[in-house]
Amino acid sequence: MDLIQRPRRLRGFEAIRNIVRETTVNTSDLIYPIFVVHGEKIKREISALPGQYHLSVDMLAEEIEEISALGIQGIMIFGIPKTKDEAGSEAYHTNGIVQQAVKEVKKHRPSLLVMTDVCLCQYADHGHCGIIQNGRILNDRTLDVLANIALSHAEAGADVVAPSDMMDGRVKRIREVLDHNDFEHIPILSYSVKYASAFYGPFRSAAGSSPQFGDRKTYQMDTGNRRESLREVALDIEEGADMVMVKPALAYLDIIREVKDKFQVPLGAYQVSGEYAMIKQAAQAGLADETQMMVETLTSIKRAGADIILTYFAKEMAKWIRDQ
Repeated sequence: MDLIQRPRRLRGFEAIRNIVRETTVNTSDLIYPIFVVHGEKIKREISALPGQYHLSVDMLAEEIEEISALGIQGIMIFGIPKTKDEAGSEAYHTNGIVQQAVKEVKKHRPSLLVMTDVCLCQYADHGHCGIIQNGRILNDRTLDVLANIALSHAEAGADVVAPSDMMDGRVKRIREVLDHNDFEHIPILSYSVKYASAFYGPFRSAAGSSPQFGDRKTYQMDTGNRRESLREVALDIEEGADMVMVKPALAYLDIIREVKDKFQVPLGAYQVSGEYAMIKQAAQAGLADETQMMVETLTSIKRAGADIILTYFAKEMAKWIRDQ
């Protein structure tokens, strides 16, 4: 079908207008990742990510009040399921952990921009981002599952859905399903350029999403490829992506700049878990000033061209900006 171009998706309310505004690093550029788990009264520090926590849904109100008080206008929710199966079915369950979290956040802070990660890896017992058959990741069979996940997030109240799986054609399928179900106003932030990187290790530990066999090199990008990144972005925009993401950030600043120069859509960059953990560990070892490294790296990401920065340092950076 011919996709309707909808620039209004990025004008719907103040928070999203702020995060796509071209500016220097400030709190409105920052998106804070949150890991949500089943249970009650859980606030458990993630050993691989010092200063980050697994939170149960009932603990979200306190967290989002702190985030909002700092001026951070958006979060990205990652869910950790209670049970996993081959199809990753909890990812699109009406009462799944992300769906519960979105409703809880919107109940307490309707104005906070809620983005949701759309993927299968942490929900599937095999740890891959797609449906598996005979040891092979099936691209096309995965698309409907991803679309169902995105739809369930939108129905729960998510403001933005963010597919991170790197299956071919997933943006088009998600856009079709959202539009068909009267969610044409929901923007898609596509992880268009996601490299098969070694910098994801702490996240995989936090989310329990390490592949149980093989690796993700058949669907995530080769780390040496530059031209391919531009093709991936072009394809996602053609399919209906409203915003695109480069992941990781620091090792791919050149890619951020090329994407920024070539395409006229808001650009996100993800300062991923390994980048965050390296700074934390260097500081803990007394080898570097954590605050200076935080500011310098986030500034470099913004300088490279990122409009939106997804970072575990969001709260610390917001405090630093406030104190300045």
